[in-house]
Amino acid sequence: MGDAERTDDFLQDQHPFKTNAFKIILTMVDWCNKTPGSKHFVDEILHSIFFLGKINEVPFSPQEIIGNEEIVEALKMKYPRPFLFYESQLPKRSPFSCVLDMIVLQQRPENEDQIKRSLKELIEPLNPRFLVSSTICVSHTNTQNSVRYYGVSMSTTGLRPGRIVIAASCCSAWDDYVAGAVMTYYPVKRKKEYFDGTFNLPTFVKCEAFNLRKGDPIHPCKSCANLFGLETQETQVWPYGNCAEPESLSNLLKNEVDVKSQSRPTSNTFTPENRENAQQSLHKALEIELNNNPIIDWNGEFYNALA
Repeated sequence: MGDAERTDDFLQDQHPFKTNAFKIILTMVDWCNKTPGSKHFVDEILHSIFFLGKINEVPFSPQEIIGNEEIVEALKMKYPRPFLFYESQLPKRSPFSCVLDMIVLQQRPENEDQIKRSLKELIEPLNPRFLVSSTICVSHTNTQNSVRYYGVSMSTTGLRPGRIVIAASCCSAWDDYVAGAVMTYYPVKRKKEYFDGTFNLPTFVKCEAFNLRKGDPIHPCKSCANLFGLETQETQVWPYGNCAEPESLSNLLKNEVDVKSQSRPTSNTFTPENRENAQQSLHKALEIELNNNPIIDWNGEFYNALA
């Protein structure tokens, strides 16, 4: 096989990023038209997809992703900021988290089965490698009529995009306990000696993950056991922060005061000074990732979607 053929095969291999992105964008725009109070989800997902398109192995511009000048201009009119800031500001989370929030808003949090079904229907025709989460996590207390809190796994492809968005989530999206737990190991799968922000969930909290396509329950991986004290026999260590559990538990801790108060990390190294050092270490690692990809000129800010 010659170099030209290999290049063609590689380009073809990356093409589903573009097709998935376009289908997800059109679906989110359609849902937004039917769902009051959801415009910021479209604004945010446009920015997140455009950013990931820019740093994809084969970069795609917003115009290449959308592929239709009329649609591009219509989106620019209604959502101008994602087009302006996708090269200079980082997304706070991966795109499929916006999809999840849209569906939870539509279906209401108590309708767990319908939320899972809607997500499955969306992703079934999509290529699973690009912009699609594989797992959903549902967390709640073991009390009657407890609120369900959802999260999905990182919908990024490749090591570098995953590291960038996990770091951004720690800085700007996740609850501080969840972020601290992830920072304990970030960016490598090795625990810091000077800081331990991991914690054990109270026994009255239920945290379950499910395969989005099949619906089967998934045991926590070893990483989530290390972060949150979840019981598991699994030995697989995924990148810390990549799973659906961090987002789900973050949403729970932000809203359940009793759970938050009983989840405080207990290590002697969990101090404000050590956390600040861990956060600085995360920022340095994030800057290294971005410097290795100079097509992003980060201005130090994380993107805030406007309603």
